[in-house]
Amino acid sequence: MKYASEINKRKTFAIIAHPDAGKTTLTEKFLLFGGAIQTAGAVKSNKIKKHTTSDFMEIERQRGISVATSVMTFEYRDMLVNLLDTPGHKDFAEDTYRTLTAVDSVVLVIDCVKGVEEQTGKLMDVCRMRDTPVIIFVNKLDRDGKNPFDLLDELEEKLNIKVRPLSWPINGGKDFKGVYNLYNKSFVSFAPNKKATDDDIVPLSDLTSSYIDEHFNTQDAAQLRADVELIEGVYDTFDNTEYLQGKMAPVFFGSAVNNFGVKDLLDTFVEIAPIPRSREASTRPVDVQEDKFSGFIFKIHANLDPRHRDRIAFLRVCSGRFERNKFFHHVRLDKEVRFSNPYSFLARDKNIVDDAYPGDVVGLFDTGNFKIGDTLTEGENFYFTGVPSFSPELFKEVINKDPMKTKQLEKGLLQLTDEGVAQLFTQHGGNRKIIGCVGDLQFEVIQYRLLQEYGASCQFNTLPFFKACWITGNKQKIEEFIRFKGANIVSDKDGHLVYLAQSEWYLNTERTNNPEIEFHFTSEIHK
Repeated sequence: MKYASEINKRKTFAIIAHPDAGKTTLTEKFLLFGGAIQTAGAVKSNKIKKHTTSDFMEIERQRGISVATSVMTFEYRDMLVNLLDTPGHKDFAEDTYRTLTAVDSVVLVIDCVKGVEEQTGKLMDVCRMRDTPVIIFVNKLDRDGKNPFDLLDELEEKLNIKVRPLSWPINGGKDFKGVYNLYNKSFVSFAPNKKATDDDIVPLSDLTSSYIDEHFNTQDAAQLRADVELIEGVYDTFDNTEYLQGKMAPVFFGSAVNNFGVKDLLDTFVEIAPIPRSREASTRPVDVQEDKFSGFIFKIHANLDPRHRDRIAFLRVCSGRFERNKFFHHVRLDKEVRFSNPYSFLARDKNIVDDAYPGDVVGLFDTGNFKIGDTLTEGENFYFTGVPSFSPELFKEVINKDPMKTKQLEKGLLQLTDEGVAQLFTQHGGNRKIIGCVGDLQFEVIQYRLLQEYGASCQFNTLPFFKACWITGNKQKIEEFIRFKGANIVSDKDGHLVYLAQSEWYLNTERTNNPEIEFHFTSEIHK
């Protein structure tokens, strides 16, 4: 219980959403309220010269999308908040899935115009796998969108979770008047483009108050009272325990681009969101209150600073105290490592930290010692479970366009695939390099980064494969299978055997014909 006060001060969460729902804009507003930045940047704008803090890679600024998870730390109301802004684009979903293993709760952003989109459902499934607590923020209320009650029904139905509104909008689109906070009984009136410092919160403990009649026309006042009565009658009262178990999602309404409803969300978040929790490991559960340090690597980013060929491994502290210059045990390599310059982050801006506690995310300078899923301890041998590697669905062979840069190409491919941007497979018995990705955009990012960061130019030739399956089982049968299916067998970076199936029919046939071999679509990073 040595570090209980430090643990109780920390909240670590990720912001997730379908692309364009307003995730990165919400991140900017959180940083603005937390005092971490002075002016909020725009994701994509011709007029605004300041870009968002979390989209720091050149390609992100050109496209106006996030392609890598950014880590940001700020203080708010005596709490230390670790915020991870994740990519929404499905082509970078794997980075997001892995980030979800390193956080204690999630804020899910929904566009009120489009409602629940395809990627939102997939992200929610990952949250459900771990019962991660979720708060939903319905964004873009200054645009004409769906009816709030219809949205709540859609959330319950498509995301398969019980919802409870903790704030409620008065109208929407051009008639948007403001938001009534059901959690702390207060009202904020809406005026676009107001500064974040303006404090317009009016306490309203009772909806029969004459303030509502003075402030709104008769129709809006009657509508608000009827809506709140309906909410109290239809939805269960908010239960913090159910939220922490991942069974109930509180819902907030607002407009991130106008700073609206964001403070309500942030204030309630620091009050109800979970502090760092205990975690499962391979040999035993690791209690967050333990005195001895442990943590795992959930993300690696090469060339965070384009002026230096650096490589940063992101470590989530799970128990004990991380100390600068202290030796820790690297479980996979079975060796002692120490770090003289560990960092805390505001996207690309780094500050050296002397110590870190459970819930914190620390950047470690890496010379190639780390892979995603690696565990650091104070001597004990275990690793944290549940860091997944997913089966890619698109495959391309790497063709080197400049033989003089073969070394740079190989180094670049290894480093970028270590980040988890894509998976690298090598043809069994040959040296054909095949890259597997979840989405097409990843190939563009890899090609761009290989050229910009490593000076290696290459082209990709599409291969006619449908799915990659890791194979395990009877050794003799696997050897036989390799002999017959040599052209379809590759090894991943860790030397595990992978079968590349040409189609669903081929895959089902092989599964039927080889009952002693198991075909896996995800690979736990440690096997």
